[in-house]
Amino acid sequence: MVVLNRRLAALIAASMMAAAPALAAELEIPYEMYELPNGLEVILSEDHATPVVHVEVWYHVGSKDEVQGRSGFAHLFEHLMFNGSEHWDDEYFAPLQPYGARINGSTNTERTNYFETVPSNVTERALWLEADRMGWLLPALTVEKLDNQRDVVRNERRQNYEIRPYAKSRKALAEAMYPPMHPYHRLTIGTHEDLEAATLDDVKGFFTEWYVPNNATLTVVGDFDSAEVKGWIEQYFGPIPGGPQPSSLTEAPFEKPAPATVTLTDDVQLPRLYLSYPSPAFYADGDADLDVLSSVLTDGKSSRLYKRLVFEDRIAKDVSAGQYSRGLASTYNITATAAPGHTVEELQAAIDEELATFLAEGPTETEVETAINNWQKYFYGRLEGVAGIASLLHNYNHHLGDPGKVQFDLDRYLAVTPASVLQWAGEVLDPNHRITVIVEPAPEPAPEGDAPKGDAQ
Repeated sequence: MVVLNRRLAALIAASMMAAAPALAAELEIPYEMYELPNGLEVILSEDHATPVVHVEVWYHVGSKDEVQGRSGFAHLFEHLMFNGSEHWDDEYFAPLQPYGARINGSTNTERTNYFETVPSNVTERALWLEADRMGWLLPALTVEKLDNQRDVVRNERRQNYEIRPYAKSRKALAEAMYPPMHPYHRLTIGTHEDLEAATLDDVKGFFTEWYVPNNATLTVVGDFDSAEVKGWIEQYFGPIPGGPQPSSLTEAPFEKPAPATVTLTDDVQLPRLYLSYPSPAFYADGDADLDVLSSVLTDGKSSRLYKRLVFEDRIAKDVSAGQYSRGLASTYNITATAAPGHTVEELQAAIDEELATFLAEGPTETEVETAINNWQKYFYGRLEGVAGIASLLHNYNHHLGDPGKVQFDLDRYLAVTPASVLQWAGEVLDPNHRITVIVEPAPEPAPEGDAPKGDAQ
């Protein structure tokens, strides 16, 4: 058993020397998992290499779990949870930042998380703060706080989804790929209408349903004593009552879309092309193969699409491909920005030609081997710090029901072959189910003529 305990260099060397398409010894992140009587899952992973501790809570609720007409609530709580709770009714950052803590949270379609990376001697304070906002947020939640954070979120939507160059494409891609009743049809940030219509009772009801200890997982990774941390967890999280178990959405089948093209105009200087295909869900068969495909197509100057579009034909300023993995379904996206003087029609013709050649010939052994090596480097990079380890433990627990799936995850990539990449490329890159979004520069406004002669008004 190869136990990951900050000996990253030795571990990488061991993996590279393995003759089989997997590690000679099984890779393991050491952890202990248990559950409090109120249903809170706890994952502890001691690592005394550096005097830091990462505390992270995942609430198993994301935008996919919101009901129609109440979009954006999970993301709204990402903001509200930093605005104080009953026993610390102030900005959440203040008690930890003097110690150099790294503090943040995020929301996606699948979950909402909150985390702090702190010096070891501040671990108890981080746990207390997380427990207070889990158990005692609502007594401190006011209409004024809701209104303030509602405005913050709506402004964030404007900045990141409406006025940012090319950002309109995100909404267009989601709405064209998924039917209106599918949870991925709507953006995680929600709509202005839903956010504006939310009442304090609506928001409190959402919190009461989803932000209960039996719908959360607490992970602590780093330099701590397990017995001491268990005592703090019992002291601070133990009194929080559990609630009815929320029913999180675990499947949402949909028919693959018919081909469609959406053309937008934006305040940009160069046209951009987005090609999107439905693809396998996170950790499903084909998910890793499509990651490797992305490397073959656009990772580095010698990759298929970069070499053709950017280096040889010089019709694109950039091109990228990626498998955007999510729990219910994924999309495989290819994005290219036209070089000055060139069009999206040129980009699409060149991309289609290169994809046709790829699907006829398949990748070379060298291309796949290089891509797998790069993914191994990325994989081990996530294991270098306490935050990366915590993220993996949470991911495996949330999506696979087992925090100990690190070897399974690595093996997905080590098992990829040129044949499997070609197989999944053929299944996914089907123009009969492709969504195309084109963003064109907005036309220049017509110059104003001379004002007509006559009396001044």
